[in-house]
Amino acid sequence: MLLAEKNSLTEEIERLVEKYGSNRSSLLPVLQDIQRNHRYISEHAQQEIARVLDIHPVEVYSVISFYSFLNTKPKGRNIVRLCRTITCDLAGKDSIVKAVERELGIKFGETTKDKRITLEFANCLGMCDQGPAMLVNYKVYTKLTPEKAVEILNELK
Repeated sequence: MLLAEKNSLTEEIERLVEKYGSNRSSLLPVLQDIQRNHRYISEHAQQEIARVLDIHPVEVYSVISFYSFLNTKPKGRNIVRLCRTITCDLAGKDSIVKAVERELGIKFGETTKDKRITLEFANCLGMCDQGPAMLVNYKVYTKLTPEKAVEILNELK
């Protein structure tokens, strides 16, 4: 990371702390904004957030590692999360997995070379009565078939 980028990120974090406050309770909103703006939270960002909020960097990292929607590594522009509960398993999740991986040429846990799509599993999307379910960024898709899942991916390409 270049010095100019580091300074810009530090300024962004300082503005966010002004916006949300300098107490511990502002940590999550600051992290969410950094994630939204950069698609991940770099080690430098973690250090700066800890410094500005006057907390230990381990506390920042522990919050990031707890929440699956916060990342320490760059992800694709579109995050596709497939529910992996037993209910979705019974509704045909495995056929969705095969179709999606075949269509994109990557496995779950990976990102396409063009950084367009990252595939992840979600522990539960809360749509058990409508599975298999998939979350694409912030939009939920339910009652998926392999064909429907591939159609959704093609809209992202």
